[in-house]
Amino acid sequence: MIARDDALNPPSFTLRQKLWQVHWLFILLLIATAGVGFAMLYSAAGGSIDPWASRQMVRFGVGMAVLIAVALIDIRLWLKYAYVFYMATLALLVGVEFVGIEGKGAQRWLDLGYFGLQPSELMKIALVLALARHFHGTSIDDVRRVRYLLVPFLLVAAPAALVLRQPDLGTALMLIITGAAIFFAAGVRLWKFVLVGGAALAAMPVAWQFLRDYQKQRVLTFLNPENDPLGAGYHIIQSKIAFGSGGVVGKGFMQGTQSHLNFLPEMQTDFIFTMLAEEFGLAGSLALLGLYVIILIYGVAISLRCRTQFGRLVGVGITATFFLYVFINMAMVMGLVPVVGVPLPLISYGGTAMMTLLFGFGLLMGAWVHRDVVVGRRGLSEDL
Repeated sequence: MIARDDALNPPSFTLRQKLWQVHWLFILLLIATAGVGFAMLYSAAGGSIDPWASRQMVRFGVGMAVLIAVALIDIRLWLKYAYVFYMATLALLVGVEFVGIEGKGAQRWLDLGYFGLQPSELMKIALVLALARHFHGTSIDDVRRVRYLLVPFLLVAAPAALVLRQPDLGTALMLIITGAAIFFAAGVRLWKFVLVGGAALAAMPVAWQFLRDYQKQRVLTFLNPENDPLGAGYHIIQSKIAFGSGGVVGKGFMQGTQSHLNFLPEMQTDFIFTMLAEEFGLAGSLALLGLYVIILIYGVAISLRCRTQFGRLVGVGITATFFLYVFINMAMVMGLVPVVGVPLPLISYGGTAMMTLLFGFGLLMGAWVHRDVVVGRRGLSEDL
């Protein structure tokens, strides 16, 4: 009789073979998308690799090394230590309350000496791991019991509440929606989402009273940006002008007037998609959107291919997080949703968001590399 571990993980499955199992076409898609970001940061700096493009390249290089390393780690280890990772990240969020540093009117970062860490970004991945761990190996009957959903509900609610206090409404919404996606993938019935959604809508008048003044202003500006064109509505108005002026093929690389004449604010971060649309027009925007769609399709396909519930749910969670990054940023700069400060993935300048996203893609790739490993309820291999 073949030993249990040998049946599922034969000795010939070496590190080299794991490297061959990595989905390198997916890696090339990430590199191509990041390359677009490097070009736009070069343009944002007026034709200089410094200060943004050079730093972004270094971060991306480090992040890709992290992605490969994470992908090669046995998926059972991520299952085993998922709660530990979640609790450590939650502790960092609590630490922000007491020793966090403030920037742009919000207290969201921890000063670690050489760099600043934004724990709310790390929580996007930790939450996915924790929820996937909780729902791993459960039956449909368990998931359908309301009392069984209390623990995963608290897993989502605790970090969301802490992030709201920073305040960071955009990230809090991303945590909640990502959690909902994992709940749905785990088999929670649709009527429960309708019930919770209805309760949330009913509570909106009460929730409005707890929003900060600037958050209320963002919502009001979203509804009528022309009400204060030189103040709160300035960002979105300039963004719409840049979008419209780009036309079908754009004004050309580094020829955008709204961005290079400094009418467009935060063009290297939140509004970088607007700059791309102005310089490359509708054609360039659709090309980038096409790259994103292909990455999302691969994410869903990898999730469905995994034999383990944990791998599937991790894949769904990471893919949902990536989708929310793309959707919220693009909708935000086009005036379809209020401005909430969510970066465009692999394009916008930023350290923590870039590293966190690539770490998440490492988990997705790890689910692919170990797609045929059968994982028991407590992370131990089981016979087929």
